[in-house]
Amino acid sequence: MRWFANPYAPIAVAMLLSLTMLQAASQTAQVANVPALPDMGTSKLTAPPPPTPFTDFRYEKPGTVRKITVNDLPQPYATESADNGPALVARPENAWPVALPGFKVALYAAGLDNPRLLRTAPNGDIFLAESDPGRIRVFRGLTGDGKPEQSAIFASGLKHPYGLAFYPPGPEPQWLYVGSTGEVVRFPYHNGDLKASGVPQHVADLPAGSGHGTRAVEFSPDGKRLFVAVGSGSNVDDPDTHPREKNRADILACNPERCELSVYAYGIRNAGGGIAVNPQTGELWCSVNERDALGDNLVPDYITHVQEGGFYGWPWWYIGAHQDPRHKGKHPELKDKAIVPDVLLQPHNASLGFAFYQGQQFPAEYKGDIFASEHGSWNKAVRVGYEVIRVPLHQTGHASGDYEDFLTGFVLPHGNVWGRPVGVTVAQDGSMLVSDDGSNSIWRVSYTGK
Repeated sequence: MRWFANPYAPIAVAMLLSLTMLQAASQTAQVANVPALPDMGTSKLTAPPPPTPFTDFRYEKPGTVRKITVNDLPQPYATESADNGPALVARPENAWPVALPGFKVALYAAGLDNPRLLRTAPNGDIFLAESDPGRIRVFRGLTGDGKPEQSAIFASGLKHPYGLAFYPPGPEPQWLYVGSTGEVVRFPYHNGDLKASGVPQHVADLPAGSGHGTRAVEFSPDGKRLFVAVGSGSNVDDPDTHPREKNRADILACNPERCELSVYAYGIRNAGGGIAVNPQTGELWCSVNERDALGDNLVPDYITHVQEGGFYGWPWWYIGAHQDPRHKGKHPELKDKAIVPDVLLQPHNASLGFAFYQGQQFPAEYKGDIFASEHGSWNKAVRVGYEVIRVPLHQTGHASGDYEDFLTGFVLPHGNVWGRPVGVTVAQDGSMLVSDDGSNSIWRVSYTGK
């Protein structure tokens, strides 16, 4: 109280308080004009749950078994079409892919540039297509902490490379075939090559232009056929009236040495993300991005074996005899020809690369099963996909329609995305590698026991 003995002290205090309040008000005004930081996923999305058997990222959990049937499909436009593309954020320190107990997930490689499809060479080297920079990278060996011992650039200067396949099939390949957006090329290759020994040789021109640009490639077991998957140039344009769709939304085939492409199967909107031969049955399988803009729960993406000459619906029909309302009355003669795929996935999952598990490390019940990357939705109100799934083939080589969440955790609770799986391959030691073009990484999944 002695401080107030000065008669001017109360006036000084009042002036000081006024100045402090003015400064606070000024700071508040400045803060109000600063853009808010993006929500890093600390809060949770509160949208209502989706109708069974459909799901979204909030309910994806390793070990959860799912099955969608033709009878589950809603009517077109049952919900509005969403525009909900992912806004990628940096992976928070506490975010990590989630697998079942007994599996370990480790960071195999980081700092990559648009890592896409993965392939394991016969000698165990891991090949990666980095599409945007136009190069093929190769990894060799494994350190004690699960990292590659060597990394090298096998080839560069390519135009959006994606598909990779070694030819001829078997332990002693002579070529690496590469599917790029507008062509297939091949490089001389022998086991152990870390750098291409020659320039790329042109094999075939491919339909190019706008739209899906990935071109997966694969060989028949006898090496007599090269398969090339070419996605559509649009969502649902009619090839009858849009010439740019010619030989698109198809799987094409040719003799690898004298490649004159012809249609192997058609009406497949986009299998350019993944095709592979089932080593047990010798059948070609594909992973397909179906069409958008019919609602949250149409049309299911799918994984299926491919019948030669088979028609899979696009753009006039979908999942069997369901006519796309945007093409009402067109091609009624194809209604009963439209094949229902083996495994229906969540609509808008963006199913991409996959591999048949042939390793010895995972539990025995996984042998022969499909592991597939689901790149993630943009056309669904609440995100779905952004995971790796397992499709059981029951040691028979055939699917029963169900699939299982296997590797999740790439979406934060509020819906922000940090990772997007693309490619899958099985390493020589039986572990599984998954490329992720969201965090520009490769993840290694190994089995360590219960």
